Amino acid sequence: MPRHSPDPLPDFIPPELALLTKRVPTGEGWVHEPKIHGYRAGARIERGKVQMLTRHATDWTAMLRPIAYALASLKARTAYLDGEVAVLTIDGVSDFSALQEALGRHGGSREMAFIVFDILHLDGRDLRGLPLVERKSILQMLLAKLPPRSRVQYSGHITGRGPEFFTLACKRQLEGIVSKRASAPYRSGRGGDWVKTRCT
Repeated sequence: MPRHSPDPLPDFIPPELALLTKRVPTGEGWVHEPKIHGYRAGARIERGKVQMLTRHATDWTAMLRPIAYALASLKARTAYLDGEVAVLTIDGVSDFSALQEALGRHGGSREMAFIVFDILHLDGRDLRGLPLVERKSILQMLLAKLPPRSRVQYSGHITGRGPEFFTLACKRQLEGIVSKRASAPYRSGRGGDWVKTRCT
């Protein structure tokens, strides 16, 4: 069989955004993640060079240099990761005020981390057409190779049991949860495959 040429690594991928909803989706077709109160970022990795890009394509690499340094150690020739830059408390709750303070020191916070929840490209392959659960499986395997206590962390999820997970998130004083269709491809923009439910 002929070999396909590699998919080019995009310079920037506009992020997929979540619609606000008052009711958590139910059923096994949804996965649920904690909602992180931070700044959305895409990480573009090409042959050891890392760019950290905001949701509007502004280059924040200099401000997030410790995170970029950690991403450069990933065993990937090319990759594009989607996640949230945050400062987490000892209880694992994101602290937005602490994040703003850390960014004012250009990443000078030991607690600042990149919480990664999606992978859109890896080693010459565009992954956006794959179901979310397949992308997350690829992402988890890639990040598992990072050293302990890395500034880059995998965002776990649960399948189904959305209302119960939402109740637990609110008890832990999280901002809320994000629910995503398990079988959906990655679509930039604000569609209906990702929804967010806030605790307050």
